[in-house]
Amino acid sequence: MFKSGTIVKVLLPNVVNFGYDYRLESDAELGAFVRVRVMNRPYIGVIWGVGDGTLAPEKIKPVDRVFPWKMSIADLQWIQKMSEWTLMAPGAVLRLIINVQDAFTEPKTEQLYAYNFDMPKTKMTENRQMVLDAFELNDNEPMSVTDIQNIARVGPSVVKTMIAREMLRPVAMRAVEKSFVYEYHDMGNIELNDEQRAAADKIAMDIANGGFSVNLLDGITGSGKTQVYFDAVWRAYSAGRSVLLMMPEIALTTQFIKRFESRFGAPPIVWHSNLTTARRREIWRGIMRGEIRMVVGTRSALFLPWQNLGLVVVDEEHDSSYKQEDMGNYHGRDMAILRAKLAGFPVVLASATPSEETMHNVERGRFGRLVLRSRYGGAELPKIETIDLREHRPDEYRVDSDNMSTGTLSPILCAEIERTIAAHHQVILFINRRGFAPIVQCKKCGWVATCPDCSVGMTYHKRIGKLLCHMCGRTMSLPNVCPDCGGDVSMRGAGLEKIEEEVKSRFPAARTAIVSSDTMMSHGALERLVARMESGELDVIIGTQILAKGHHFPNLTLVGVVDADMGLFGTDFRCAEHTFQQLFQVAGRAGRGKIPGRVLLQTYNPSHPVLSAICSGDRDAFLRTDMDARRAAKMPPFGSLIAVVIECKNESVLKQFCDEMARAAPKANGARIMGPVMAQIYVARNWYRMRFLVSGDARAHLQPLVRLWMSRIHVPANVRIKLDVNPMNFM
Repeated sequence: MFKSGTIVKVLLPNVVNFGYDYRLESDAELGAFVRVRVMNRPYIGVIWGVGDGTLAPEKIKPVDRVFPWKMSIADLQWIQKMSEWTLMAPGAVLRLIINVQDAFTEPKTEQLYAYNFDMPKTKMTENRQMVLDAFELNDNEPMSVTDIQNIARVGPSVVKTMIAREMLRPVAMRAVEKSFVYEYHDMGNIELNDEQRAAADKIAMDIANGGFSVNLLDGITGSGKTQVYFDAVWRAYSAGRSVLLMMPEIALTTQFIKRFESRFGAPPIVWHSNLTTARRREIWRGIMRGEIRMVVGTRSALFLPWQNLGLVVVDEEHDSSYKQEDMGNYHGRDMAILRAKLAGFPVVLASATPSEETMHNVERGRFGRLVLRSRYGGAELPKIETIDLREHRPDEYRVDSDNMSTGTLSPILCAEIERTIAAHHQVILFINRRGFAPIVQCKKCGWVATCPDCSVGMTYHKRIGKLLCHMCGRTMSLPNVCPDCGGDVSMRGAGLEKIEEEVKSRFPAARTAIVSSDTMMSHGALERLVARMESGELDVIIGTQILAKGHHFPNLTLVGVVDADMGLFGTDFRCAEHTFQQLFQVAGRAGRGKIPGRVLLQTYNPSHPVLSAICSGDRDAFLRTDMDARRAAKMPPFGSLIAVVIECKNESVLKQFCDEMARAAPKANGARIMGPVMAQIYVARNWYRMRFLVSGDARAHLQPLVRLWMSRIHVPANVRIKLDVNPMNFM
């Protein structure tokens, strides 16, 4: 306890902050939330420790207010340890926690609107449908104009028009704080099989014993991992502890919410990026007060102000969406484990395709491993086969009465699609490439359509009739002729829209839909498609990785991977692992009901080790081979990497600064600093980009080396540096 008049260090939530001295006007504890002023602007911070006494007493400002909430010592240690590991300033880590500023103020009075479901039917444009989806996602909770725009991702003119047409009706002008605390019960409607029971009992023992532990719940797709960790959730919750179920954004489906409610008798509190400002405030305050003890959320849910956190479940722990690359670089799974270690509680990692980092920790005895080898309910694993495109080349298909186009679906896959549809079963065609054609090129001079703001090619999207940059979102009209030589422009490669065109040509009676981030721009849109699939309204879905996991379609018996080679030959050392995970997950969508499934992988490399491992079902053999290669190359998890990315809008300033950085680079045993080199994407949103890569063996402590390096250089105002420990993205 710090007494009134004590000089304390207050940590503030910004990217450069390591704490500032303030004088207490009342007693306060270490970790207490306080309000202070910087340049006469109010900020919320936490008491970080004793002041360092560098300022004269007359220059030290008082703390404006001490709030009745505080962070635990373990939470403060977590901020410090996370800062040391990720090379983020402690204030930048705190900003991830204090990300709901309104949580410390009274609710603002503003005009709120609700969707008018009593309106006569009116024309629903795509933007209006996205607004409707936003309200349905939030249970038609009244929203401000700002919330509607942010969640629906529409412009102000759309909202104004809907208000003018009374599609949105004004409601109360006051934001009332709601209490939505649910009481959960074990409904007793699930009976675990022997494998599941053994795994659940081991986790239950760790929860009962207390203390830190990590268990990998390693089960094939459809093996019932969810019900095992639901058992753990109930045990921790019923013991009075708080529980977080972390999930990739894509896995937050209505199917999962229904399973949760069926098991526990009430829906979960859900935390994700599409919540209203009011709902974020209510959840944050509810968790801080200890009223909310069960949350299902994305990686940012880890940074909620948890009280008495007793279990974290990381579902699909291998998923790359757990890596944050915007507001600092951290891996949600790793930071969850770090938090659990400091606070002393168990973590469960669940996956059918565990990451090699996790498997390495299992091999070293740091993590336990609980294996589920059979599908729940007796469903059979799908038969997985390759189609050699060198021997079974796709036939042309008719676009219209006058034009033919080169196909992408082999005769074998087409025949299987026809057979599946005739049997009234469903098909998924997977290709992780959006749009219609990824390359637009001149036949004569070789000109390629590239983005003026980024050094990447633009993709033609037939639905919008434009070229689209997948880096910055810029659109351009498709040229009729080459802008350089006037020659004919052709389209090369195939995306989702081209596959859809081919399916409609070859199977005109089939009911089709495409699924990507372009077409599923709201949670509601994806849920409507899932409902259509479950009700049998669709025969064929053509989709990207959105379909790779998190969905259960009992009548889906065929999965066709259009281009299984796409991710096999990248420059990233993780490309084999990521391709295996992606293909294995999408293959797992087939045959989850009573009817056995079949998976066909179109490839020019049927003997590739990744594809051979998928077809044989020998995942562990693939992991051993790939991990041996990484061990030889000293790549993570057998080595350490830190990427240093430097960006500037002035190319000459960037290169000059990088030369200065190279001269200032320190030397250390067991570590190398390589670069600078141009980043693989050299220009992004008009920022030029260069990279250094710091590497070392698994025992190398690279963070102190990089911290020393950064202390030696002065960064100009027009230059920004991004540090990424063990990067997932090498672009």
